[in-house]
Amino acid sequence: MDWDKLRIFHTVATAGSFTHAGERLGLSQSAVSRQIRTLEESLQTSLFNRHARGLILTDEGETLYETTKDVVSKIHVTEQKILEGTERPRGNLKITTTTSFGSTWMMHRIKKFIFRYPDIKVQMVVADKNYDLLTRQADVAIRFHPAEHLDLIQKQVGTFHHHLYASPGYLNKNGRPKSPEELDDHHLITYGDSTTSPIRDINWVLDIGAKVKRIPVLQINSIHGVLSAVKSGLGIAALPDYLVQGSTNINRVLSDFQGPEFPAYFVYTQELRNSKRIAAFRDFIVEEFNKSSF
Repeated sequence: MDWDKLRIFHTVATAGSFTHAGERLGLSQSAVSRQIRTLEESLQTSLFNRHARGLILTDEGETLYETTKDVVSKIHVTEQKILEGTERPRGNLKITTTTSFGSTWMMHRIKKFIFRYPDIKVQMVVADKNYDLLTRQADVAIRFHPAEHLDLIQKQVGTFHHHLYASPGYLNKNGRPKSPEELDDHHLITYGDSTTSPIRDINWVLDIGAKVKRIPVLQINSIHGVLSAVKSGLGIAALPDYLVQGSTNINRVLSDFQGPEFPAYFVYTQELRNSKRIAAFRDFIVEEFNKSSF
């Protein structure tokens, strides 16, 4: 099989359409379609089912896609090893972490890393889901729960805390709770469906000191949305301290009550254990966590 056609096939399978694949490859839609048709003819099988909404891999296409994913991953690793053949860390670094952590704490610090290592080209993907490091969706992740796959290396790089927060306006109107039990009588805001949260037990405010089943006044699947709702005066919520730092119109509630601690893990694959750019970023993250007070 012609590798160039396999490369085009892999891009089409990933993009889901000839048009989007062509944009990534710098080819016309017709040229991409022609290459796929030639590959299918050489293999004497259909690789895609064509639909008005896009392309769906056939069973044979899925089999071939799994192989091309492995090849592309190995080529990527080899490329990075060659690039890192010098003493100075260099190459591409794709980082993934949660939306709130990536868009706040990381954004305040990544500039320093980029300036320190100008030969490392950084790409960040922030999302409240786990990108698959084993299939090269990212090179490294900062997560707030232990990795479940044995082929992943993880190092705890820090710990951060949650506390309860409310706006001055809400507290003036509804009073300040003096114990966790008094939260039964307050409006509580939580993170949407806790089963989809990147942090386990994120909605602990519903359980601490509860004498009755607490029903939140608002659920929202965005920690930034929770922060905005608190600032608006809607109610009380558990928020990570790093997100609140520097915010106005928000006060800590039950200051003497320590919420759960959440460990932060630096996660990467076994293939990258000797990577200079991974080591450089890991050491940088540890250094920055040690400077932080959350």
